[in-house]
Amino acid sequence: MKNKIKKVVLAYSGGLDTSIILKWLQDEYKCEVITFTADIGQGEELEPAKQKALSLGIKEENIFIKDLKDEFVKDYVFPMFRANALYEGEYLLGTSIARPLIAKTQAQIAIQTKADAVSHGATGKGNDQVRFELGYLAFNPELKIIAPWREWDLNSREKLLAYAQKHGIDISKKKGKSPYSMDANLLHISYEGLILENPTCPPEDDMWRWTKNPKEAPNESEIIELEFQKGDLVAINEKKLSPAELLTQLNKLGAKHGIGRLDIVENRYVGMKSRGCYETPGGTILLKAHRAIESITLDREASHLKDELMPKYASLIYNGYWFSPERLMLQALIDESQKYVNGKVKLELYKGNAIVIGRESANDSLFNAAYCTFEEDEVYNQKDAAGFIKLNALRFIIAGKNGRKF
Repeated sequence: MKNKIKKVVLAYSGGLDTSIILKWLQDEYKCEVITFTADIGQGEELEPAKQKALSLGIKEENIFIKDLKDEFVKDYVFPMFRANALYEGEYLLGTSIARPLIAKTQAQIAIQTKADAVSHGATGKGNDQVRFELGYLAFNPELKIIAPWREWDLNSREKLLAYAQKHGIDISKKKGKSPYSMDANLLHISYEGLILENPTCPPEDDMWRWTKNPKEAPNESEIIELEFQKGDLVAINEKKLSPAELLTQLNKLGAKHGIGRLDIVENRYVGMKSRGCYETPGGTILLKAHRAIESITLDREASHLKDELMPKYASLIYNGYWFSPERLMLQALIDESQKYVNGKVKLELYKGNAIVIGRESANDSLFNAAYCTFEEDEVYNQKDAAGFIKLNALRFIIAGKNGRKF
């Protein structure tokens, strides 16, 4: 395949690994390399990535840096939160949901530049290789895929550093750079490796980069109000902002109050278990608030059906099937359920907790005090419950008369 590749689009961060991949592609495939860097809110300056690509011989017209923050939140994060998606009951899918957007944009650049291949820096052990490649092939099944970690013998940090030194690739450590394997975007930041590879060891206090230690968070709580329209966040404290700005603001609020830390062992799609730590301050608040507004606006059976389908939906995202027919089918059902999910939620933020203290919907609330009051009412006949219970118990009654024991 090496002789057939003329032009390749590389998902490029400017870090050590992808800089080595860039040089390796030039040397091994003798092909023209195009770099693509996605700004999805990782909080890093992207100009150094451009300068590093130039220093490695990439033509300026072959360097693509795209601001995808609003698209990421509007078309990926928000649809996922309409489903209240959690993988294995805990993980808010911060890395998983970013990969399809990167893959789609990378495949589009390949079409635009008439490249015949794409390349990524995901290892052969992880989930990201699956997520990227399913995304590429969904958009262009003719694309060839180069996954260096599945081809080269640079399978240790020492070999990577030796390769970088041999080829003059800058290996200087960025100021404040964490030694952990990290992934960051507007939704979260993740940590893997080092001491975290031992699931009995607690994470080190100085590992966390975004959130305050809940013990050191403010002693005064803060009350905020979130407004939803059709299941999506549209305003914080009555201030309407763009999707990316809303999540950025939620992240600041959550980080300030030590909200959103998570330490889990998860089941990777490739079959192994891995331990990861995550900070998802804004997403943690958003999930709490979204469930609160659904609690008064969503029909009981619609709500229960959503909860039954959610684990499947979350697994599809985790495993890389964002562009699959089954995810699109589930999304259509979920989005239909959100037509009346409109209103406001008040939360109190305090030392790692986001506590719902109120919810209201001017036109779409199904909460009716006249029916559920403990006081006297004129709309509900309590005697009706006897027949309701007896009909629901009828199968027990018939089976009991037939001698069956329960």
